Amino acid sequence: MTTDVKTTPAALTRAAREFGEDEAIADGDVRLSYTNLLDHVRTTARALIARGIEPGDRIAIWAPNTHHWVIAALGAQYAGAVIVPINTRYTGSEALDLVVRTQAKALFVVGPFLKSDRWSELQRAAGDGDLDTLHTVIRVPFDPAEPTDGVVEWSELDALAQSVGVEEADARAAAVGPDDLADILFTSGTTGKSKGVMTAHRQTVGIADAWATCAEVTKADSELLINPFFHTFGYKAGIMVCVLRGATIVPMAVFDVPAVTEKIAKERVSILPGAPTIHQSILDFPTRDEYDLSSLRIAVTGAAAVPVTLVERLQSELGYDAVLTAYGQTEAVVVTMCRTDDDPVTVSTSSGRAIPGMEVRIGDHGEILVRGENVMLGYLDDPEATAATIDPDGWLHTGDVGVLDDRGYLDITDRLKDMYISGGFNVYPAEIENTLARLDTVAESAVIGVPDERMGEVGRAYIVPKPGRTVTEEEVLAFAKEHLANFKVPRQIHIVDGLPRNPSGKVLKNDLRGQKS
Repeated sequence: MTTDVKTTPAALTRAAREFGEDEAIADGDVRLSYTNLLDHVRTTARALIARGIEPGDRIAIWAPNTHHWVIAALGAQYAGAVIVPINTRYTGSEALDLVVRTQAKALFVVGPFLKSDRWSELQRAAGDGDLDTLHTVIRVPFDPAEPTDGVVEWSELDALAQSVGVEEADARAAAVGPDDLADILFTSGTTGKSKGVMTAHRQTVGIADAWATCAEVTKADSELLINPFFHTFGYKAGIMVCVLRGATIVPMAVFDVPAVTEKIAKERVSILPGAPTIHQSILDFPTRDEYDLSSLRIAVTGAAAVPVTLVERLQSELGYDAVLTAYGQTEAVVVTMCRTDDDPVTVSTSSGRAIPGMEVRIGDHGEILVRGENVMLGYLDDPEATAATIDPDGWLHTGDVGVLDDRGYLDITDRLKDMYISGGFNVYPAEIENTLARLDTVAESAVIGVPDERMGEVGRAYIVPKPGRTVTEEEVLAFAKEHLANFKVPRQIHIVDGLPRNPSGKVLKNDLRGQKS
């Protein structure tokens, strides 16, 4: 099945028409049919219009996986706006950077969550300025919170919407075009400066359609979404896949193995995407046999090495019909993907073959090049970086190294860039190094990824103190934790006298990787 809709509002409208009372979202006690979901999205769009949101305005979303995120994102796009998802692990200063650079007019932000008040953090980071464009802040409920001046509570959206008719919201939705900007997702670059990846509606819908086709998703499926919605894996390969096929979205805000197994059994979850660590944790859970996991049908994984034994165990012990691996990056979301009839060795030793609408070839130095209709429009306000990444023939230079076999299956063998993957999240050493450079006692640093049994890879930072100064591991860790999301914080700190360099002065990170811990 392929879709003929090309925008997220059109996809949702069709879902309400075709799937009607079928369950769209199962979020604890909150149960929404596709008809209900469209009603909530319309109301949110009307409330945003009432607050002065215009087509093309940017709306940031800084919240965990709940039904609110789904409604906020689809509601913003229904009103013709562009969503800017923000990583829930980001600090206030990291989130502020994205809000300022996108000139966001509105922000959906979670209330107290994981012992942190993100709106307060953002205000502290901004000080007296930097939030001039942000005129609407809507609080997403999670834990109870006291009313805050200037913040619209989620429960007030219905009242706000009353001043705008349904017809006006529907007209906004109908005016959204396939080539209009749907979202800007940020991915850190090797220069340390995050880049905003711009994607059109036709691409957001198209990539979800291709993913759903490879995974053979139907309206009978329920997809457990542990992958964060701020990431393409949760948003485009999750929310949008379900909307296109009429499957049920089962969001999960915090990963917890007992809660996962309980939810699989209760919601009859059939599709479980996630990093290998998630699947391994379920397999190793001591009391998993106490839960009925027989509904599981498709597992999708990637972002790290997938041992063939993991694939075999998922099929033999949990009864999956198929385990699929995939490869992609924010700039193209999904490039290759396995199919349901691929054998365990193929799944383990490759990242599948090109999805519909995409082509892959190997360029100079073994670099993986990608071309197709779902390659990003470009980087936000950065034409130079865009031109350096997408060549004149339309090939996206991924910075990853790989080989293609005679079937067209891709094996990722290395990275040209220094990026490593920790717990399923991309980590760029240059960003960490630039942050550590602000520590007064540090002359320079070099960060590499090193293997870790639980996280796949974690950061190891080599720190050179300034002449005549001393710096401790504890100081470095405390500074990193204050200024970086937790997954970026190095787990190992080595204080050294100097760094190995080549004749031109470049740090030899391969030499560092060869050193023992």
